[in-house]
Amino acid sequence: MTETDRRIVLDVLRGASAETPPIWVMRQAGRYLPEYKQTRQKAGSFLDLCYNPELATEVTLQPIRRFGFDASILFSDILTVPHALGRDLRFEEGRGPIMTPIAADEIEGLSGVAGFHDRLAPVYETVGRLRKELPAQTTLLGFCGAPWTVATYMIAGHGTPDQAPARMFLYQHPDRMDALLGELARRSSEYLIRQIEAGADAVQIFDSWSGVLDEASFERCCVRPVKLIVEAIRSRFPDVPIIGFPKGAGSLYDGYRQATGVDALGLDWTVPLNQARRLQKDGPVQGNLDPLRLVAGGNALDEGVDAILAALADGPFIYNLGHGITPQAPIENVQRMIDRVRSWPRRARDMN
Repeated sequence: MTETDRRIVLDVLRGASAETPPIWVMRQAGRYLPEYKQTRQKAGSFLDLCYNPELATEVTLQPIRRFGFDASILFSDILTVPHALGRDLRFEEGRGPIMTPIAADEIEGLSGVAGFHDRLAPVYETVGRLRKELPAQTTLLGFCGAPWTVATYMIAGHGTPDQAPARMFLYQHPDRMDALLGELARRSSEYLIRQIEAGADAVQIFDSWSGVLDEASFERCCVRPVKLIVEAIRSRFPDVPIIGFPKGAGSLYDGYRQATGVDALGLDWTVPLNQARRLQKDGPVQGNLDPLRLVAGGNALDEGVDAILAALADGPFIYNLGHGITPQAPIENVQRMIDRVRSWPRRARDMN
């Protein structure tokens, strides 16, 4: 690999600092892009798109072609894991994912479900295609949902504002919750390992609902299962970087890296930049622009970008949003953000 082919995101995930911070955004393949909408229509359903290697590869490549992001993340969904475990799943417009809620007495049977990797074979094929088609310098990220976040949908059957059904399940059936999280950790580990075998350079674990838990429940439901995933990956691929994204963790971000063993921390937009700088002393951080600043554009966008860069650009840092890009984000604002990030070294010198 030549100097120009180096995967800068991978370098940063391994602890390097870059003069110009690399950039990618969560959900960068999505509904804010007209080309995505066309491909999505061609696929039929959202799940059909996830399981069609040709079309999933196409939508993953679309934001790379348009914006030249430094990383590409597999187009799929966090709920493919329970779907591969035989749970029903569909997506409804305006409601999101819908599942039949799992009962406490059904959890034990998950460990005996056969054909898990056969059902996920199209996803692994997509990863392999991407590694062949992406530019050499683009880092390819695989991902999974963290066990707690996946479990919340399995228990409630849909998304809820505060995941009260899953929290109540935890309090009423703690042993069953432990069993569910343990099985999801085991299967998710296998899922990520297969993605790495297919060509992923690094992986991200999305814990989108970690912020609804109290301290003891966070340790039990978020930290322990992710630690199991990290240990399983390390046993096979000790040098593959792992990003943990415990959205909404607040002050509990402080011990998350050390407790789970992840290499890098994805930060949501509520994390104060002084806390982010403190977290960066222990390793790479990623984030954390409020996605609505990207929708608003103008000074709101520029000020948000510059504040993050001024705080974090001197250390190991990957520029990203603090959660996924929204369908309302104007394409011209996305380009404005990218240009502002990539001009930072010159602007920082001018400021000094």
